[in-house]
Amino acid sequence: MITNLFSFKDLFTDYTELRCQENNSLVMVFLKGNNTTNTRLSTSGISARVYKKGAWGFASYPETTADGVKFVISAASHNANFLAAKEPQQNKALPVSTPTSHRDLVPPKSPLHPKQLVSFLKEIDHYIAERYPQLASRTVVLHRSELKKELLTSDGASVLSFLPRSLIQISLTIEQEGAPVSLQESYGGRGQFEALFTSPSHLFPKIDWLYEHLMRKREGIFADAGLKNCVLAPEMTGILAHEAIGHTCEADLVLGGSVAGPHLHQEVASPLVSLIDFAHTAFGATCPVPIFVDDEGTKAEDVALIDHGKLNGFLHNKESAGHFGVPPTGNARAYRFSDEPLIRMRNTAILPGTAKLEEMIASLEDGYYLMRPSNGQADSTSEFMFGVTLGYEVKNGKLGRAIKDTTISGLAFQVLKTVSQVSQEFKWLSGGMCGKKQLLPVGLGGPALKCQVMIGGR
Repeated sequence: MITNLFSFKDLFTDYTELRCQENNSLVMVFLKGNNTTNTRLSTSGISARVYKKGAWGFASYPETTADGVKFVISAASHNANFLAAKEPQQNKALPVSTPTSHRDLVPPKSPLHPKQLVSFLKEIDHYIAERYPQLASRTVVLHRSELKKELLTSDGASVLSFLPRSLIQISLTIEQEGAPVSLQESYGGRGQFEALFTSPSHLFPKIDWLYEHLMRKREGIFADAGLKNCVLAPEMTGILAHEAIGHTCEADLVLGGSVAGPHLHQEVASPLVSLIDFAHTAFGATCPVPIFVDDEGTKAEDVALIDHGKLNGFLHNKESAGHFGVPPTGNARAYRFSDEPLIRMRNTAILPGTAKLEEMIASLEDGYYLMRPSNGQADSTSEFMFGVTLGYEVKNGKLGRAIKDTTISGLAFQVLKTVSQVSQEFKWLSGGMCGKKQLLPVGLGGPALKCQVMIGGR
């Protein structure tokens, strides 16, 4: 990493963003006691983006050297001139932003040696194997990543950031009448592994919880298909907020025809629903993916997408903010040094309400409590379909049998209009990754919601 980009500022002749970045990742996998994967990946380099005559030019180089900096600035300027000549654009001035943010968000700790990490995972695997020998399969996975960035813009914005994240994912599988039944959970989030995971034994009660629900799911039933009254656990709410609502409110997708565009300042949800894309701090604590200044050098601000049921605004970079005549929100983010910043979410969540989760479940006469999602999909119409890997039927206000894997679907804005209760309980999902052209860490979360949703059956 180059530690002083200021020495190259004299090379700037037009609006320029100069970014130096290093991404490190480590993945270890144990499958039924066998260490099947040990992968370490490191990418680093320098990139520049230049704005000239209404066009953007971008260039990157995989060596963080003085010659690399000179090359990317020159090449990005050339590319901007080329694109401006090919398709003349309105040469609109970009908003000026000059924040300074130099942050190491987590105090560095001495990292464990890879052999120590292997021993840590082996101890978890051994606990599962010894305590639950009837399992057909078990998987223990470590994901560790670090994003280090330095940014300097011609406006004077200066950013130095470090975002570490550590996750352990545990998956358990048992057979029922010859068919596999699986359940998995992720633990950890923002921070170095050594700070988040002090002992394998701290995960043992969580593994016991996972196994207990797996056994209930093993004897589970198929849900009755159709439109049902359901309580969505915070994990379900989080993916709904991100995938089905957040993406429709990204200004580039709004300009591309997203359903959110025509509904600005209109009612799109129950008055009980407020949804915010938090920049770095929420409820007095640091968010899962804190962004203080984005990759265009804009100070990151919270964005209230839905305010008591009304669509309140969109997520912007500098260019889209100029188009809509509003201040930029600090949502321009890039994953690798070779990626251009795109409009992306940071930490998207529905705000908690006043109800208690147990009261919400007790209010269901005939419905479902849906607890854990799998991957799903949504489009710019807000139509979604998510898998459900853990849930329970609710009869006369009482939790009943577990249900087999199923799906929920619908139009998110219509579903949110049916919300009749919002819980006090709130939870962040700290291991989320968003795949909008570039895979990027995000935070998502929320309270439990009581609403109507289409659920799949047999």
